[in-house]
Amino acid sequence: MHIAFLLPEYPHEKLPKSAGIGTSTKNLLKALIDKGLKVTVFTYFQDKQEVFQDGDITIHKIKLRKYPVLTWKLNEGIINKYINKVIKKDAIDVLEVVDWTGITANMNFSIPQVMRLHGSDTFFCHLEGRKIKEANFNREQKAFQKATKIVAVSQFVAEKTNSLFASNKEITVIPNGIYIDDFQPDISRKVDGMILYFGTLIRKKGILELAHIFNELIQKNKNCHLVLVGNDAIDATEQRSTWEIFQEELSAEAIKKVNYLGTVAYDRMKILINEASVCVFPSLAESFGMVTIEAMALEKPFVNTDYPWAKEIVKDGETGFLVDPKSHAEFAEKINLLLTDAELASKMAKNARQEAIKHFDITKIAEENIVVYNSLIQKND
Repeated sequence: MHIAFLLPEYPHEKLPKSAGIGTSTKNLLKALIDKGLKVTVFTYFQDKQEVFQDGDITIHKIKLRKYPVLTWKLNEGIINKYINKVIKKDAIDVLEVVDWTGITANMNFSIPQVMRLHGSDTFFCHLEGRKIKEANFNREQKAFQKATKIVAVSQFVAEKTNSLFASNKEITVIPNGIYIDDFQPDISRKVDGMILYFGTLIRKKGILELAHIFNELIQKNKNCHLVLVGNDAIDATEQRSTWEIFQEELSAEAIKKVNYLGTVAYDRMKILINEASVCVFPSLAESFGMVTIEAMALEKPFVNTDYPWAKEIVKDGETGFLVDPKSHAEFAEKINLLLTDAELASKMAKNARQEAIKHFDITKIAEENIVVYNSLIQKND
């Protein structure tokens, strides 16, 4: 079985910086390779045309061609033609695409097409209360309707996308996953009082809510400190550094206890998670939440947003706490409880790891995806 993926991003040194879609997809691709499948990746709008190997995965960089007018439309045709050529040459069975910006809206392929819902621009604009560009909405809706099969990373993004696109398509929910064996808890590294946020510093991840939460917390507990890890995004509202805005929201006392590390390598990130006493995820807009399952796998106590997608991952009071990030005092109270009640924190952390092993092991999740691919291949024969 040969599966190809059309992606806007992929984590590799020859490609631009990748975010959540790239990381979660690469986990799946590696697991599919381990199961004996052949995997090809197409990445579009790149700086040059190139084909290279990432282990057993073949990567095709498709160059962005710039024109005086109709750049998007003309590139659609170039991408479509190139992929169809490779499909025929390399005997690809299924093409998987993402929902973001509806890149495949005007493309046609001779093989079944799976669309994975990670969260479209339409989806995130709705959650954040922003106006969606009409062209983006139209492309995303058309691409969604054209896909042979829809898979979603959460029930929440499945139901919300169907609603936004006025559809009732059947959608299979398969969560993202991680290699559990790559996440080994190490209690000896724990730093007392260390609170960790990791993820992009961006308004939709609740980072500005976290500033107010930490202001509340530092009044309750003078022995804690906050570590932030992730890329600093330009804020969509104020058009300047989110880190700058974050600092302005902190009290004079709180700002002394915050350390921003910027971006770090993936292996270094696991060390930092092991060092944390408590992890915090105050996101306001997600389709899933990879950072949450990484903390769970490393047996960390955490306080998470209580928004719908999180309820599919976390059992409130058992594997973590779910709190509205806008309820700053309550969020701070739960963090402090985990900092001061070692027995409770340990119990919840152990429960969280067991939940991650049971539900988010990528080797098991890969098998669910293979069932979907097989069903499409059989129908296409």
